[in-house]
Amino acid sequence: MPRERWRPAYVGIGSNLGDPEAQVLRARTALEGLPESGWFAHSGLWRSQPLGPVDQPDFVNACTGFVTRLGPHDLLERLKRLEREAGRTPGERWGPRILDLDLLVLGALVLDEAGLTLPHPGAAERNFVLLPLAEIAPYLNVPGRGSVARLLEAVSRTNPGIERIGAGA
Repeated sequence: MPRERWRPAYVGIGSNLGDPEAQVLRARTALEGLPESGWFAHSGLWRSQPLGPVDQPDFVNACTGFVTRLGPHDLLERLKRLEREAGRTPGERWGPRILDLDLLVLGALVLDEAGLTLPHPGAAERNFVLLPLAEIAPYLNVPGRGSVARLLEAVSRTNPGIERIGAGA
């Protein structure tokens, strides 16, 4: 099997159970342990209101960018494994979770398959994704959507309820 070429990858990180800030920081460290991956950049931490049911705690969100040779399915499986290792169990859609790792963008790849859509279908409309992503990649082109900076201009005025709470590393 041919070896994958290096591609930039961006992952959204979220948590609202346990100690959410600590969960996000542990996830960032765990992502740095991915094989065939390097050059990590981390956003600061952001607190946001839940997207789903409101009777749950606020989320802590961040984004991490890196380069990887992992293919999309292998990378997604490794993200799901990290979620399970953190204690995530299946639950209601948009419900509370100990850890959520979303593969947002992988190079210029566009996929629409069962279980994997790239770019992530909600990334271009969510300020809790775009604000942290803009800290590390404001000029990133989200395939088929435009630059993070342009997307953020459109969404930040219509999607309040987010504040920066911590620094990147």
